[in-house]
Parts: sequence; structure tokens; C-alpha cells
Amino acid sequence: MNTRYIFVTGGVTSSLGKGIISASLAKLLQARGLSVTIQKLDPYINIDPDTLNPYEHGECYVTVDGAVTDLDLGHYERFLGESTTQANNVTTGRIYQSVIDKERRGDYLGKTVQVVPHITDEIKRHIKILGNTKKYDVVITEIGGTVGDIESLPYVEAVRQLKWELGNETLCIHLTYVPYLAASHELKTKPTQHSVKSLLQSGVQPDVLVLRAEHDLSEDLRRKVALFCNVEKDAVIQCIDAPTIYEVPLLMHKEGLDAVVMRKLGIPNTKEPDMAEWLSFLERCENPKREVKIALVGKYVELPDAYKSILESFVHAGASNEVKVDLRLIQSENVTAENVADLLGGMKGILVAPGFGGRGIEGKIEAVRYARENNIPFFGICLGMQCAVIEFARNVLGYADANSTEFNPRSEHKVVDLMESQKNISGMGGTMRLGAYPCEIEPGTLAEQVYGERLIQERHRHRYEFNNDYLAEFEKHGMKASGFNPDTKLVEIVEIPSHRFFIASQFHPELQSSVLRPHKLFVSFVKAAMEW
Repeated sequence: MNTRYIFVTGGVTSSLGKGIISASLAKLLQARGLSVTIQKLDPYINIDPDTLNPYEHGECYVTVDGAVTDLDLGHYERFLGESTTQANNVTTGRIYQSVIDKERRGDYLGKTVQVVPHITDEIKRHIKILGNTKKYDVVITEIGGTVGDIESLPYVEAVRQLKWELGNETLCIHLTYVPYLAASHELKTKPTQHSVKSLLQSGVQPDVLVLRAEHDLSEDLRRKVALFCNVEKDAVIQCIDAPTIYEVPLLMHKEGLDAVVMRKLGIPNTKEPDMAEWLSFLERCENPKREVKIALVGKYVELPDAYKSILESFVHAGASNEVKVDLRLIQSENVTAENVADLLGGMKGILVAPGFGGRGIEGKIEAVRYARENNIPFFGICLGMQCAVIEFARNVLGYADANSTEFNPRSEHKVVDLMESQKNISGMGGTMRLGAYPCEIEPGTLAEQVYGERLIQERHRHRYEFNNDYLAEFEKHGMKASGFNPDTKLVEIVEIPSHRFFIASQFHPELQSSVLRPHKLFVSFVKAAMEW
């Protein structure tokens, strides 16, 4: 079977959930036995979101091959349980950079370089990479933004061309919003009609409409939308708000989205999707045996998308332990020695979140101290590990000015320092350790107990490392390095064996947690919090 290409566009408003719809459809097709992948086309001109402030774009998701991508790739991986790569996320910046590089090399033989065909050809090349190289049965391509945005026009034009070139091997799903007017008690379809008209003006006829709504759509309303938008009635799919994103695949299956897509793409509908494990996960999510209160201490807590993968990892770990994790987001800038007990008292576990920059650091360090001194289960991620190291150096080793070079380059005791190989690199995008790296776990440690194996691979996104010059002194006073990079001997995991549960990682375990494979560190941390 030739690879089929599905394009998911959005209209009326942003943030309707194209990523969740894409991931849900992908999961249903995967559960039917098809090999499926998803990619995201982002219309912003940045090369990637690596240098974007979390307030601009939420979490940066890191793939196994070190690509810094849109947070929607996290949804793709959590739903499908498969790793993505650089090929799964493309930005306008990368497209234009590639075309300009080719022009400079003379690849276009002196021709005038234009949006059509050169930019659109490059977009089409990226869309087809996954189908050509790994031979997926289905490649779902989510196009960021909304139809009508100036920056999205080249992508919509590329879709038009591919639908013409590949014919019945392509399909376009258009996601729109049907608002409810409380004053007249009516659902209004006019925004959807205008959105589809805008798509038609670009030469693209949607094959399926997914309508986000807060109320059920009547049969008459669906017929009206189908008539005005040139779509078959059974291809008008309603998407009602769900209590959790993990219910969306089941809602879409009930609506027949996967069956309609397979029929229109000419894929034999041989069996129903096997969602038994997914249903078991949902059952445990919806019927927890108890709650456990855990604090997440970070400086972006007013924007939960900045910690999207961590939040979802707690959902997975909670279901695994048959508990509901009552996650309290604590602004680290507000944490002081005077109020830390008020803010964190009663918590059964404390996680100090990753991040960059000095804002809120002292509050994070204070949260670590409170967890360590009160024997509260503690988990630190990336910067959270660095804060744990700084806190231990200050309050156990007695180095009052201990710090990271990132926050105080004049500190006498830089227990966290810039990697030697990065000291002469100035471009922000080049100073990171990115992607999956191996980690050797020391025998007889909490880390070995958690993982149940000695060699693991985890994903990184950071510049600064534990300073190994201090390693012997840390271990002498009770903080043990329990995981190392086997090639560079950089410290990847630290723990305090005398503590009930105190572990911190330089890597980001949240990037590898999925619905059916919750990450072992999160599962163990939640279990420790339950038992405290």
C-alpha cells in the first residue's frame, strides 16, 4: 500500500486542539494495525522554539535525535508510544533557510527563487520524507495556525498541490469551532462556513470536518454544514469537550472518524481498533483509590503548558499507582525561608521543575532544603537537580556562596559549571546538550531500584553540568552520584541514600512517559509520596 497523507488544518480560532485530534486519529489507526506517524508544520520564522520564551510557546519538546520542537510532538509520542525525530517538526524558518542555502550553492541554476514553486516544493519534500524513508502506512500532517493566516498560506498551497499530485492518497481534515450563543440558545455554523470558504479560495476542499462545540450538534445542523461546505454528512464529526484529552480517541471512534478516513483513503477496514489497554488506563484515571498531594515548584506555573510533559507524566504515573495526583503549582519566586513551611506543608512529595535563568532560583533551593530536612519525597529535573546540588553544597558542605556559573560566575564554589566543550560557543542554539544520551546506573542505588536495569537512555536539554571536582566531597557527606554518562563521566543522577526518597536527574524523564508506558521515575516518585 502506498503511503497515505492526511492534512489537518484549523479555522475560526487557534487552540482548538488540532494536535489532540491528530494524535487521536493516529492512535485509532495504529490500533487498527496500521503504521502511523504525525508531523507538525509550524508557520513561525524561528528555526525552532529553542530560543523562545516559554510564555511565547509553552514547553519545548526534545526528540531522541536532539531536535527542539513544538509541544504537540509530546502529544504525538504520548498517544502513539513511539519516538519522533527532527523530520516530525518543520518550521517556516527551516524551510526558508534550506531554500536560501540551496540558492547560495547554485542549486537553482540562477533561476529566480519564489514562494511557488521553490518554497512549496521544499514544504512538500519535508511532508513526504517520512513516507519515503520509513514507509509508514499513514502520515498525518498538522498545519499550525488557522486558515487565512498570512504565514500559513504557503503550507495550504503545498497541500493543494499534493492533493492534486497524489489524488486519492491524500485527505484533508478541517477543524473548526461552532460557538453557542447563550442569549438565543443557538449553535451558529456561520464561522465554520466562512472558514471552509477561505480554505476553498486557496484551492483546498476539506474531506472531513471536525466541529468543536460545547453542546451536541443536531442532525439538522450537521446536514446544513455538510450542504454548505460540500462535505458528506457522515464526514461531519462533532468533538465535544472531554474531561481529559485521553478520552478524545474514544469519542472520535464513536463518531466514526477513523472509519470515514479509511473509507475515503481506500484503506481496507479489516478490524476494529484494539483499545483494551487504553480503556484500562482510562478506568484507572477515572476511578482512583485515593488522592496524593504533590507540589511542583517552578517559575512558569501561571502557564501550565510550560510543564506540559511533566503534568501528563503525573497523569500516567497516577493511573499506574491507581491514585489521582493532586498537583499544586507553586511559584518559586514566592518561596522563602519564612513561608516555605506554609507553602509546602502537607505536601506528600515535592518536584522542583526545570528552567533557565536566575529568576526564582532561591525559592527552588529553599524548596529542596525543606524536602531534604523534612524527609519529604523529592524529585528534581534538570535545573531541579542543579538546585539540589547547590542546596546541599550550601547547607551540608558549608559553602555559603555555592552556586552555578549560570547564576553567579564569581562564586568561589561553582558546583554547577558550563561544559568545557561549550565555553567558546556563543550562539544560544549551539550551547545545549540535546537529545538522548546513555546513562550507566550505579549498582545498589535507588536509581537501579527504580529502573531495574544498569544502562538507560534519556533525553537532555541543558547547558550546565555537575562539577566533578566536588564529587568526592559530595559523596563523603551523603549525596551520591548514581548515574553517569559512560563516555564523558558527567553526572546524570544524584540521590541521598539516607533520605526516604531523594533523587534528581540532569535529563528530562518526562519526555519519555506515555499513556501505556509511564516513566519509572514518575511512577516511583508517586508511589513514595503515597507511602509518606
